[in-house]
Amino acid sequence: MTALTSMRAEPQFAGEVVPGIGIRRVPFDQPWEWLAAGWRDLWTHPGISLSYGAVFSGIAALMLWGMTLAGAQSIILALFGGFMIIGPLFSVGLYQVSRDIERGDTPTLGSALLAGFRPEGQLGFMGLVLFLIFMVWMQVAFLLFMLFTGAKAFPPPSEFLHMILFTPHGLGLLLVGTLVGAVLSVITFSVAAVSVPLLMVKDVDVVTAMRVSIRTVMENPRPMLLWAGLIAGFMVLGGVTLFIGLVLAFPLVGHATWHAFEDLVLIDDRSKG
Repeated sequence: MTALTSMRAEPQFAGEVVPGIGIRRVPFDQPWEWLAAGWRDLWTHPGISLSYGAVFSGIAALMLWGMTLAGAQSIILALFGGFMIIGPLFSVGLYQVSRDIERGDTPTLGSALLAGFRPEGQLGFMGLVLFLIFMVWMQVAFLLFMLFTGAKAFPPPSEFLHMILFTPHGLGLLLVGTLVGAVLSVITFSVAAVSVPLLMVKDVDVVTAMRVSIRTVMENPRPMLLWAGLIAGFMVLGGVTLFIGLVLAFPLVGHATWHAFEDLVLIDDRSKG
């Protein structure tokens, strides 16, 4: 074990983005370390973490129920994808729990939920940015559907699946929608990868936080690609289990994201801000 550890590449300083805030380059497989640390945090206070995940899962389930009542189940995938865009903001409470664990403080579910669902100051502005991206994603989804199908309303799920997979306009919609979704996902991931936890610990503006996040992704393309893939995999797993899996997956990713931030971002004095 010691020999293997010594052969492992260490994080390297990649320079300052703004005075007092620098970033590191990390090894390609570092995201597995973040998941391991997130797993430890999750089971340090499982009642808080799993309850937090249950709240998030419940919100997603209510979305599905509302779409079902409205006869719009066909857009649930687009809505779920958009919902994940604002996920980093909802994860603030989980970041706070991991931060409390590091400090030796005792977190509570109430304080975690309050932090996650009532962001203030620059975190609130960041939430607005993510919400605007979410709205753009939904508008683009509706626009593409109308452009490719000419329909004014989404068909029932059974017809929608057949149209998407077995008709020329459906396949075109699937291809273009996937490409557009990928572009928006890359943009969202780049601006939000470390910006939300940064705003928690440092008194900076949203634009600076996003600059740091984008630079972090650019300096770590391979590990961040792996990290994005792992996040997507866990979220998809949570979705295909009718959101039950989100009870575990969401807090795991949230705690791990805090440790990703700790590895990637260097701050001169984290006690301020």
